[in-house]
Amino acid sequence: MTTVTEREALRDALGLLRDREQVAERLLESSAKHSFDPDKELDWDAPVEDGKWFWPPELLSLYDTPLWRRMSEDQRMDLARHEAASLASLGIWFEIILMQLLVRHIYDKSLTSNHVRYALTEIADECRHSMMFARMIKKGGAPTYRVPRIYHNLARVLKTVSTTPGSFAATLLGEEILDWMQRLTFPDDRVQTIVRGVTRIHVVEEARHVRYAREELRRQMVSAPRWERELTRLSCGEAARVFATCFVNPQVYENVGLDRREAVAQVKASGHRREVMQSGASRLTEFLDDIGVMNGVSRRLWKSSGLLA
Repeated sequence: MTTVTEREALRDALGLLRDREQVAERLLESSAKHSFDPDKELDWDAPVEDGKWFWPPELLSLYDTPLWRRMSEDQRMDLARHEAASLASLGIWFEIILMQLLVRHIYDKSLTSNHVRYALTEIADECRHSMMFARMIKKGGAPTYRVPRIYHNLARVLKTVSTTPGSFAATLLGEEILDWMQRLTFPDDRVQTIVRGVTRIHVVEEARHVRYAREELRRQMVSAPRWERELTRLSCGEAARVFATCFVNPQVYENVGLDRREAVAQVKASGHRREVMQSGASRLTEFLDDIGVMNGVSRRLWKSSGLLA
């Protein structure tokens, strides 16, 4: 990694970093033009559409497994409804963590800066997204799916001790894989209109969040002390493992009448599922590799998560 310091300019393997205030100013301008109120933008009173999926079948965890081939079409569509609820529940959990990390990030910074203004704007976005996801779960009639208690409580530790680069690395992990899936979902006319609307809003607004997190993580991986960079590599790798584990709650399988242990085993053995998850993570892992986050133990943890080949 090469660091160049001249008039407070920073450079990494991807080139010269943009001025933090200028980046935030552009993101604020974009937010003013392309922000949505899901309560008004989406038709929540429209009935659920017969014969439409709640998630594209190719993105479901059991797709193309022996168990999938034995399932009826109705059972497959029910699985989609429950997996969509599981992903939305995971998204809410993650966004609540993210909001707290962003508040910590700006606590000591200039309250009138564009950087802080944009962070507050993003927090407002995430509040709306969490409410939108909750409303989508309720609309589909599926239960909420909480992450296992051990990870729920580990997140309390993360929120307390996370370093700034660690916070932004975790942010990208939670946002970019789901974003990849949602970009395939909102144009898919096989999918419920309400789900397509939810994913469209999330994709548009998350594009700004990803830009903000990428720029700040690049800056931190150049300017942070060595111990903090090493801790970021370790925590990011462990977060990848936890995220992959929690991606679909196994209770989903029981709730659609499947044997839980058999379903989990077939998901783990599925080459299609592995390809989907690695494709969803590929843009992120390439970026993290470029800026030096994937070194050493971090790469091994990412591989053990199944998100990296």
